[in-house]
Amino acid sequence: MPHALISGASIAGPALAHQLHTLGWRVTVVERAERLRDEGQNVDIRGTGREVVRRMGLEGALLGAGTGELGVRFLDGRGGTVAEFPAGEGDSDGMTAELEILRGELSRILYEATADSTDYRFGEQIADLVDHDDHVTATLASGEEIDADVVVVAEGTRSRTRDLVVPQADLVELGLYIAYLTIPRTADDDRWWRWMHTVGTRGVGLRPDNRGTTRAMLSFLSDVRGVEALDRESQVLLLRRTFADVGWETPRVLAALDDAPMYLDAVAQAKLDRWSSGRRVLLGDAAWSAGPFGTGTSLAFTGSWVLAGELADGTDVPAALRRYEQVMRPFVDRAQDVKPAMLRAMNPRTAAGHALRRGAFKVAAGVMDRFGGLLSRFSPAAAVIDLPTYRGLPAA
Repeated sequence: MPHALISGASIAGPALAHQLHTLGWRVTVVERAERLRDEGQNVDIRGTGREVVRRMGLEGALLGAGTGELGVRFLDGRGGTVAEFPAGEGDSDGMTAELEILRGELSRILYEATADSTDYRFGEQIADLVDHDDHVTATLASGEEIDADVVVVAEGTRSRTRDLVVPQADLVELGLYIAYLTIPRTADDDRWWRWMHTVGTRGVGLRPDNRGTTRAMLSFLSDVRGVEALDRESQVLLLRRTFADVGWETPRVLAALDDAPMYLDAVAQAKLDRWSSGRRVLLGDAAWSAGPFGTGTSLAFTGSWVLAGELADGTDVPAALRRYEQVMRPFVDRAQDVKPAMLRAMNPRTAAGHALRRGAFKVAAGVMDRFGGLLSRFSPAAAVIDLPTYRGLPAA
């Protein structure tokens, strides 16, 4: 029975474990965190990724654990609605997808679906890898050695293990920072994602969840790098100074900074020349972090399917890893086609820029209201390739 060692127990790793178990593989997953991470904000699953979820038999469970978000409303500086876009009703429609779920809920469901068939090792990580002709020996931080037919690094954008597959990989920093908070829900919070932008490239968002709280976002563009590496006290000070003069619900969000669960992310892309070396391979954001437009989860599911399918019989693993990259590259290249001008257009610095932005959203909302899903063709595509059919994996 072939054996896969996977580093990362968030989304891509457990999804791959699910596919490989279906194909008869033995799977070990190591995760640096001491426990399953149940934090995180909304993610959506669209297009090809949604089809993978359907074939895994998990679509019903994920829809049942969704946030219930009705759509997105773009607001002016006083909180008035400029334009609204209802949630989609299919695999790919809508700025709010039909399948919106908290990252922690998604991770939990994937873990529960694979816990009986996968050897999970929490509080553990890969320290070193040694290649042999027919396997890889991984040395874990604990000193334990594990032999595997393939080693998969399925970690995040800032993976610490990626260098063991592709050394000295550079990230493309996009200059967009987003702070995510979980704050108490109030009577004024509804089931809509309310998103307000103001001068200075600043944005404030409030989104519903299915846990009785509200998810808040504070975003801004900056030429300064390294904000995500500051300690929490410094990040809180920076956010309070950056958003001090912003109205609407912003004072409420800033007041929650002392106690609310929060993390600040610097949005970046991983653009690598290759994703594998011998029997070592990258999957998910560690391989191709796409940036700010919500395609990461769909890419993770699609990549897990393709990688498992190409590895199916466990023979000629390096060739299988090369085929996996050939299939996924077109999908990833399109998802990563994010120009700096797009980010500036979405986050204007000036009042004039915001006036143009509001006008554009009003027009787009009117078009969508009259012509249904027409707007979706201008959204980043979530289904660039047809999902391959592999022997041993469920068909459509």
